Amino acid sequence: MDESYSMRNTEKQVFMFSNAIVRKPGKSLIKGLTGANLGSPDYHKALDQHEIYVEVLEACGLTVKVLDPDESFPDSTFVEDAAVLTPLCAIITNPGAESRRGEVVEMKEVIEEYYTDIEEIRSPGTLEGGDVMMVGDHYYIGISERTNMMGAEQLIQILRQYGMDGSMVRLEEVLHLKTGVAYLENNNLAVCGEFLTSPEFIRFNKIVIPETESYAANCIWVNDHVLIPKGYPETKQKITDAGYSIKELDMSEFRKLDGGLSCLSLRFWK
Repeated sequence: MDESYSMRNTEKQVFMFSNAIVRKPGKSLIKGLTGANLGSPDYHKALDQHEIYVEVLEACGLTVKVLDPDESFPDSTFVEDAAVLTPLCAIITNPGAESRRGEVVEMKEVIEEYYTDIEEIRSPGTLEGGDVMMVGDHYYIGISERTNMMGAEQLIQILRQYGMDGSMVRLEEVLHLKTGVAYLENNNLAVCGEFLTSPEFIRFNKIVIPETESYAANCIWVNDHVLIPKGYPETKQKITDAGYSIKELDMSEFRKLDGGLSCLSLRFWK
């Protein structure tokens, strides 16, 4: 265990991200999984939006590794689902969407450039990173259509091996846990919909995202900034009022594929 990383009471501390991994969208993006019914994404517009996303991460102080498109996997730009990166180990997931399981092969090779301790989720357990929210040394794991209890149990066992822990949150309405909730450090939680009354989140200071702007609940804290999708003024005001510096990004093409800001990167300390 890395003794330089204190695992106690980390929800009261702030650790800056140093790196991110992203993958450019491929032309096959238009064949990606979706239940949004918002039409097909515009590939060239998605490329432009992704480039700006990378620029914003770099402006927040991250070194960003940009992977080439993988046309074999239309959803592979959503790299968050392929791994869970903790300060002490990396966990390669086993996506619940069968069409995405091959994405983890190359991702493991990439992550080996940064981590020596790499674990894996094994079938019949399934786990996608969009269902995992880190709060200090505790990880909330959504039980969803993509992440089952066996996958969550495996993740918890792995976390405990490294002095961390996890707990499960059952989803009823949304695709992934982080579709409706985002930890913004300093015990602040952006939260929407079914998670407003979740007992698991009772101890947090809640920044309530209005149902009419529910897509903006998938926002991300990056080194004292909060990235939010463009076009959600109430959410922007609420998070600004909470004391955060805001960066807005156009996410229109990724929203058409049920994708959000957190989905497009793996952010970590290394």
